[in-house]
Amino acid sequence: MIGEIAALSTACCWAVAARLFRQLGASFSPLALNFWKGVAAIIILLPLTWYLPPAVELNQTQMMWLLVSGAIGIGLGDTFFFQALNKIGDSQSILIAETLAPIFTALLAMAWIAEWLTWQQWTGIALVIFAVDMVIKLHKKQIDRPFELSGFVYAGLAALCQAVGAVISRDILTSTGIDPANASQLRLVGGMAIIVVLMVLGRQRWLPKTHDAVHTWRLFALATIIGTFAALYLQMLAFTHTKAAVVQTLFATSVILSLLVAKVLGEKVSGQSWLWSGVALLGVGMLVGAEHL
Repeated sequence: MIGEIAALSTACCWAVAARLFRQLGASFSPLALNFWKGVAAIIILLPLTWYLPPAVELNQTQMMWLLVSGAIGIGLGDTFFFQALNKIGDSQSILIAETLAPIFTALLAMAWIAEWLTWQQWTGIALVIFAVDMVIKLHKKQIDRPFELSGFVYAGLAALCQAVGAVISRDILTSTGIDPANASQLRLVGGMAIIVVLMVLGRQRWLPKTHDAVHTWRLFALATIIGTFAALYLQMLAFTHTKAAVVQTLFATSVILSLLVAKVLGEKVSGQSWLWSGVALLGVGMLVGAEHL
């Protein structure tokens, strides 16, 4: 149960942090925001990894794979997703990414690490994905956008990068026994390397444009602690204890959990949304139950 609880906790962190990062998007460029939250997370993790060195020593190949996992999953994956947002908007980008990522992860996990799923788990995955898709469709903004094939390609690439990063992480975590904190640190370093290169090549602005720097950086600190530091640690903990495809599917419930955040903030949530949330919870129950049969 540790892996499933960690995965759902990660989704909860993302649901809360999404609100905060959305506000920060008015001040930071996507790459700059990704850069600074990565820097902050590394700094926050540093004391933990300094005083709690890894219980196992990774060889150069294993360290390289964790760095590659971060470069692909965090660096390239987030960048492709930001590109998709600019091309086709948030609803379609999330719809494609959250639908394809669990499927890609399941297929890659079977091919890479021979991690097979039962029919009950496939049924649970299908229920969660379908319910998440329905909630997104219910809440998507009615904005007329020209058809942008490149946007759908970027969203698909983002999902593929998430899947590759997830499976590599799962492989290294289970085969070496490295703790989630040190694994997270290495993945962040790999992701940051790609982001820095992209920012330099694209001549991106490094600092935010804001009229209230103190408020902006306080909001940034809160979003980073919840959405990057806590979420990344919990993510690695989930991959340590649970199959990659199951974890990736549970991450997709962040869309459902965002409804609870909206309700707490006093926003109206439709009855249909709650109905599909119930279907998603049924799928989660099947995933958790099938994992422990």
